[in-house]
Amino acid sequence: MNKQEAQMHFGNGAQCIGRSLAMIGLAVADIVGGSPAMADDSVNTGYFGGVAIMGYDTVAYFTEGKATKGSEKISYEWMGTPWHFASAKHREMFMSEPLKYAPQYGGYCAGEVSSGSVTVNIDPEAFKIVEGKLYLMYDQAYAEEFAAHPADTVTKADAKWPKVAADLELDQYH
Repeated sequence: MNKQEAQMHFGNGAQCIGRSLAMIGLAVADIVGGSPAMADDSVNTGYFGGVAIMGYDTVAYFTEGKATKGSEKISYEWMGTPWHFASAKHREMFMSEPLKYAPQYGGYCAGEVSSGSVTVNIDPEAFKIVEGKLYLMYDQAYAEEFAAHPADTVTKADAKWPKVAADLELDQYH
């Protein structure tokens, strides 16, 4: 996966969760010989908590189809950030394919990214999975709006993500 493909991968979802997942791609790329996925070195953890997706299990969005709180006792540190899971099986699934389960756009709100900005706070229960990718939103109303026209939002967010990621790397939003 080259840098642009990786940025597109992360540029397709997960709106509002702390800072970008840039270094995830870099770390994975170093391990598997690919290219960097993002331009930043951390995961959006919101203003409080210091954990990805506010402690929700990212794999459960895919397997259960709903937001499920993870456990601090079943966690895995990836990209310098702890990720919590509802089961050891989910943790293992994530460990084997983190890019498959990680939210798009570093966990930032897809809508904000599509407008060229970010919002740190998200609602972990405001999400959509489109074409196998997890997108997080800042509230349920926007999640429904996003669902009405995901392709438009994703296209705009993909186009704006490289600049947003670069600004995140420079800490322009904090």
